[in-house]
Amino acid sequence: MKKILVILDGIVAKKLMQRIVESNTRDNSYDVVYMNDDVLPEQKASNFTFYKFDPTSESKLGMVLDKDIHSQALVALNSKEEMLNVIKNIKARKKNLQVSILDYWGIKLDDPYVNIYKGIEVLANGMVERLPNIPVMAQNIGLKQGEIMEIKIPFGSSYAYRYIGSIEQNEWKIFGLYRNEQLINIKPSLILKPNDVILVIGKPTVLMQVYNAIGKSQGQFPMPFGHNIYLYLDLFLQNKQRIIDVINELKYLNRRLKKQKLIIRITRPTTVGIIDLIKNSFEEDKNIEIKMDYHNLGMIKLLKNDIKVYDIGVVILTNEMLKNRKHTKDILSLRVPIFKLGDTLEGSIKKTVVLINDVNSYEQISPVVFDVSSQLKTKTRIFDMDPLGENEDKTNLLDHFENLAKIFNQKIEIISNEKNPIRELKKQTNTLQILPLKENMFKPRFSWKFLYTNPDLISFDINKYSQLLIPIIEE
Repeated sequence: MKKILVILDGIVAKKLMQRIVESNTRDNSYDVVYMNDDVLPEQKASNFTFYKFDPTSESKLGMVLDKDIHSQALVALNSKEEMLNVIKNIKARKKNLQVSILDYWGIKLDDPYVNIYKGIEVLANGMVERLPNIPVMAQNIGLKQGEIMEIKIPFGSSYAYRYIGSIEQNEWKIFGLYRNEQLINIKPSLILKPNDVILVIGKPTVLMQVYNAIGKSQGQFPMPFGHNIYLYLDLFLQNKQRIIDVINELKYLNRRLKKQKLIIRITRPTTVGIIDLIKNSFEEDKNIEIKMDYHNLGMIKLLKNDIKVYDIGVVILTNEMLKNRKHTKDILSLRVPIFKLGDTLEGSIKKTVVLINDVNSYEQISPVVFDVSSQLKTKTRIFDMDPLGENEDKTNLLDHFENLAKIFNQKIEIISNEKNPIRELKKQTNTLQILPLKENMFKPRFSWKFLYTNPDLISFDINKYSQLLIPIIEE
């Protein structure tokens, strides 16, 4: 049991004493020196001993200091002169005693054993942190540099409706979450929602970056999945014209998503001419790295390794690489978005399209829809079509999309009718469809297409235009 010396007087003394009593674990014992009875708690624990005298008296304070071996002293007084006298008295008896003082006057002491807590700064920080869009940091924990932070998830954040397991947490970690004033157990499948308050720990500089990313409502994708863009290109499956089309599309995406780094992984190379064509197409862009695989290590093995090494947030694949459903189902385990390049690549995307299916999945991907459309500078078209009249009510989901559109300052067009949604989709040109990445997409299917009514599965089988598939938690 450690012995703590507490010397209190002034306007914060009573509150400080109350806080010490409330925090009492009985692992410490306390010698409390006070001058005003208002400081005394209503109930006195057996591990507290109280002394009423003026602590500026060297002889009286010396008796308490000499009586026991104290491991630390805590001092909060009403004036600068009293504080300096008490510190002098303590140091006269116990030169190496750790002393923590509450300072409102700008005291400067060149003593490694005196820890100064500036009351004005603590008060100012507490008030400023009540303002919106201000990070709340733990002031007196660890290195006292802000390595613990409280962050509120705003409506429209790219982190909203993301499950924790899908969020890249490098040099930082979510360790607590409050929802509706209740502490929620952290688990990878837990989905963050607007107005949640998360507690994070990590390097202070990294936490500030995380805070800024969470607070912004656009321009963050592929965060929170990762920072960089990754193209996996199997040259054995592509002819020369297809590769040229892919390059042009990639240049367009790189211009729109220019904040990120682009990694191009080339595997199963065919001819030197094709490789030179790819390298020459990007030789002037220093933000692009081309990596070669001459050993045919396999797509999944390469993807799993490269995602970790290069901090990948979205993987770009041609639809030819997704034809082997049994093999590519491992893509689900990567937990990153997949950008599937369609057959028709025109080097530009004019609109993003969402064909609403189930409420749970599309609520999860909704922030990504508007984040991506804001970066691509496209209009978002929402298809709410139910030709069979069997789907669940999506009124709240449509309201949710409209609210997000306002936050992102995006144009949105909602098309609601009883037409066949797939036929309407096939009419679209220069289109990117955004939809959830689901396990059923990679399961074998019958050749009779009329047996399927799930628009997500039917859409996934359409290779005409490009699609962005976002990982979700399936119920």
